[in-house]
Amino acid sequence: MLGGIGVVALAYAALCLAVWSGQRRLLFPAPTVGEEPRMDDATLTRVTAPSGRTVFALHVPPAKKGAVTVVHFHGNGEELAQLTPLAWSFKRAGLGFFAVEYPGYGLAKGYAPSEEALYADAEAALWHLHNGLGVASPDVVLQGQSLGSGVAVEMARRGHGARLVLISPFTSIPDMAAARLPVLPVRWLIKDRFDNLAKAPALALPVLVVHGTDDELIPFGMGQRLAK
Repeated sequence: MLGGIGVVALAYAALCLAVWSGQRRLLFPAPTVGEEPRMDDATLTRVTAPSGRTVFALHVPPAKKGAVTVVHFHGNGEELAQLTPLAWSFKRAGLGFFAVEYPGYGLAKGYAPSEEALYADAEAALWHLHNGLGVASPDVVLQGQSLGSGVAVEMARRGHGARLVLISPFTSIPDMAAARLPVLPVRWLIKDRFDNLAKAPALALPVLVVHGTDDELIPFGMGQRLAK
């Protein structure tokens, strides 16, 4: 029979196993309604990525050629169809808008999400934006919100875009997990790291960091550390 310490150790191990096996369901709590975004003067593009996955993106051209196009990477609780109000706000300002769906989300719900899958699909969509839709990289502003900050930072690191906007960004997913579950060795358990802080010093483009002081999900201090 297990003693008290043995029971506690077993329970602790079981909790670690649960975190390890279920972490992607926590990190990617995808809405899977799968509705097609509908908006006047917008196009739903479909691109076949090198992986064979279909990448979905919503494109609104700018009011005039050469105007900025904002490439938006959404948070982990959204899908493409929910972004039309944001697209309208940029359209009214005369700017272009291009939003990329993540594997496992919305119209792409049949795929498995992971850090590398999100990067691969984002880069395939950006390739199409540049080469298929004729939007040059100097005319692109990358914008990432929450989880999307990790995708936007990686795309900037790979040389895409001329400017970068981060809304409620985190330093890394291991930092987020450690803040939420300080009693577990989560830094060793995390598969998808999205390490924005490690990548930040290598970014040479102008960056705007926007973070609310009362953010209840991502600590304001993480946005401060990234800005520095």
